[in-house]
Amino acid sequence: MKIVVLKFGGTSVGTIKKIKKVAKIIADYKKKNYKVIVVSSAMSGVTNDLVKKSSKISENFSNSEHDVLVSSGEQVACSLIAGRLIHNGYKSRSWLSWQIPIITLGAHKNSRINKINKNKILKYLNEGGIPVITGFQGVNIENRITTIGRGGSDASAIMLAKFFNAERCIIYTDVEGVYTTDPNKLKKAKKIKIISYEEMLEMASLGAKVMQPVSIQDARLNRIDVEVKSSFKKKSGTLITKRSNIINNKIVTGISSTQNDSKVSLIGVKDKPGVAASIFKPLSKNLINVDMVVQNISANGKETDLTFTIKTEDLNKTKKIIQENKDINYRKLLFEKGVSKISVIGVGMITTPGVTFRMFQSLASKKINIKVISTSEIKISVLIDKKDTKKAIVALHKEFKLNNKK
Repeated sequence: MKIVVLKFGGTSVGTIKKIKKVAKIIADYKKKNYKVIVVSSAMSGVTNDLVKKSSKISENFSNSEHDVLVSSGEQVACSLIAGRLIHNGYKSRSWLSWQIPIITLGAHKNSRINKINKNKILKYLNEGGIPVITGFQGVNIENRITTIGRGGSDASAIMLAKFFNAERCIIYTDVEGVYTTDPNKLKKAKKIKIISYEEMLEMASLGAKVMQPVSIQDARLNRIDVEVKSSFKKKSGTLITKRSNIINNKIVTGISSTQNDSKVSLIGVKDKPGVAASIFKPLSKNLINVDMVVQNISANGKETDLTFTIKTEDLNKTKKIIQENKDINYRKLLFEKGVSKISVIGVGMITTPGVTFRMFQSLASKKINIKVISTSEIKISVLIDKKDTKKAIVALHKEFKLNNKK
């Protein structure tokens, strides 16, 4: 059975006109003799509106009722898509997570798909039907609706592709694919035809908003090839796949940047076992995400300077937590707002020497000062002044020849 999973994001189903266009896209795959499984997000803005309503009801709105409430957005979108397909002469119906069922584990608002019962959907596909399945939701062992967290509809599509052994999983969105950098920041950004899971995971975690990191990780772990393409233009998208499928002479695949970061430095920390844990444990407990971490040991080995980055909205909370922490001793606590992390990403770095030098030289030629450096196997990140972000992206995009046709 030749199965394709098509997932449509909120902007793709944001209006009745767009839903009619989505129905035509689905029909095109049906005409190519695919068995089509459709997954839909809520219409754009609907989920946020429902969350706002819950906050007006209660500042501590029940998590389980939150999931019931926000999952209704997908129900509406799926019904409208199925209704249009029926109007166009196709056999179709909407399926809610509990009707399949899609079994989840974990807490409300952030569950994970554990199992999908295939029997009903397979029977429906064999009858020529087009199932339109609610993304972002499942049902737990207590028979309560759960939601899968940010990027949940993508995760639903990827897991459906896994369980049904689909030939393709296509994520339809409002962009044509994944770009070498944010096209809103650089007009010369180019669409990437093919990218590895690892590169895409780095780009997503560093600010690329095409897909959420958790969904890419699901695709990687389950070896599901995912294509990202536009609902609005008939153009090829970006294929996210394993490294061995990629023949690429590019050293660097893309450049990511973050906004609204702040740098925190503890100067003269008494160096002893467990000191880093005592600093970061209370931050973790307060759900503060720590990013770049750099530690410098003094010549006498008795003190260390520790620098890390966080989101600026967490700065005041972080300051208070550190100042009230009796388990650490330091001489000075410094904070700096208005910084940005720039990262170059590419599996080509693994076998290519000199990438670090080229990056630093390129930034130096534009008189951009580097504050913090961190590296991984396929990524080099630097912290710079936020005002230099655009200049840095332009310089690095040119240095690593990303302006050229892909």
